[in-house]
Amino acid sequence: MKNNLKIFNTLSGSKEEFKPLKGKKVNLFVCGPTVYDYSHIGHARNYVVFDSFVKYLKLRGYTVFYLQNITDIDDKIIARAREKGVSPKDLAIAFEKEYLKDMEALGINSVSKYARATNYIKEIISQVQRLQEKDFAYKIDSDGIYFDISRFANYGKLSGRTVLGAEDAVSRIDYSKDKRNRGDFCLWKFSENLSANSPEPFWPASFGAGRPGWHIEDTAITEKFFGPQYDIHGGARDLIFPHHEAEISQMEAVSGKSPLVKYWMHVGFLTVNGQKMSKSIGNFITISDFLKRCPANYLRFFIIRNSWRQPVDYSESVLIEIRTTVEKIEDFLRRLKSVKMIKGNKEANALIKQIKENFYKELDDDFNTPQAFAVLFDFMKQINQYLDKDAISKKQAGDVYKFFQEIDKVFGIINFKKVNQTIPAEIKKLVKTREECRRNKDWQKSDELRKEIETKGFSVEDTDKGTVVKSSF
Repeated sequence: MKNNLKIFNTLSGSKEEFKPLKGKKVNLFVCGPTVYDYSHIGHARNYVVFDSFVKYLKLRGYTVFYLQNITDIDDKIIARAREKGVSPKDLAIAFEKEYLKDMEALGINSVSKYARATNYIKEIISQVQRLQEKDFAYKIDSDGIYFDISRFANYGKLSGRTVLGAEDAVSRIDYSKDKRNRGDFCLWKFSENLSANSPEPFWPASFGAGRPGWHIEDTAITEKFFGPQYDIHGGARDLIFPHHEAEISQMEAVSGKSPLVKYWMHVGFLTVNGQKMSKSIGNFITISDFLKRCPANYLRFFIIRNSWRQPVDYSESVLIEIRTTVEKIEDFLRRLKSVKMIKGNKEANALIKQIKENFYKELDDDFNTPQAFAVLFDFMKQINQYLDKDAISKKQAGDVYKFFQEIDKVFGIINFKKVNQTIPAEIKKLVKTREECRRNKDWQKSDELRKEIETKGFSVEDTDKGTVVKSSF
């Protein structure tokens, strides 16, 4: 893979050649969840994209430290805990476990470190203190410590604006009639109840006991692990403003170094049937609910076949298409495993070599998965033509199979257990009996045997090359 990797950088608004700050070492941070509810398939899109991207970087020879925060103290957590009659800490721990369980189920295992916000209170307090010392922060009595955006000349350089828009994530605990500027945001929220049985968590600080604002936890955590500057910051598109704008302001104000992040990557929105997900209209799909109906590789393929930067819409018809496409890939791999020819042809060798170059060339161009998979499916079509003519050797088929294994280590879209599953003797016997019935034109008995085979978790497909049997799971 000799191509130069390029990434679309939100900060510059263009594709740039990827050059980490330190050789082949990459520090990457992605905004993690606020753990007050179950994660949905919109969250899955964000985390599957970065899981695959990190795995691709590793395939390209980079060493990646992937850091993700867990927001376990927040107004939303406090409000939900009050509703349920539990402590904010217990609620956050419970939903953090659910989140991590969802990530494991989706095969997301590239994260090097999950960092809970409450484990970095010391670092958060330190940043607030330094911002005060440099006159970037001010105190509002009985409220908190706020960042003064008028003191930071480059506020708005990521988003190109300084006011909220319709697609922004709502900023937490940032409303105060005493703010100096409308866009000023809260760094530290004072606690009104400092008793031991306070329903809201708080921590002592020289400027007043309380809890961190939403934005400050990210820069405190990244400074702890990466220092004042690092390579990539990822997140959903709705976090550009004000969240990521606030991160830039905080850290660059503290350190005096710019830029905080060299490359900003923002994932496009996911809608359901053309609408934003909402419990009130009944189109809210949690990851766990999806996985009760479909395997994880279906959701991963739905996500990864689309451009990571563009919006994508989920629907039941799309899911049917995804299932069909994934099954085509798995059927193709089964065909490769069945090849027994010793002699192949030079044309196939040249094709296999060229397809690898073309596939990775597309991924190097801003992780262009739609075009990369278009190349892959065209390749499958050509190889299938060789297979139809018995014009490919066992070794060549094995090389193609290994290429798909390599791809799957990045994307996690193929169920190789299903591909390699041994058909039980009981099923083979039923299939053989059914074939005899078909030869004798006993169609009723043939249909009955098909249904019996399906109830045992297998499907049968009659082709011109014989009956194909595969697992339904």
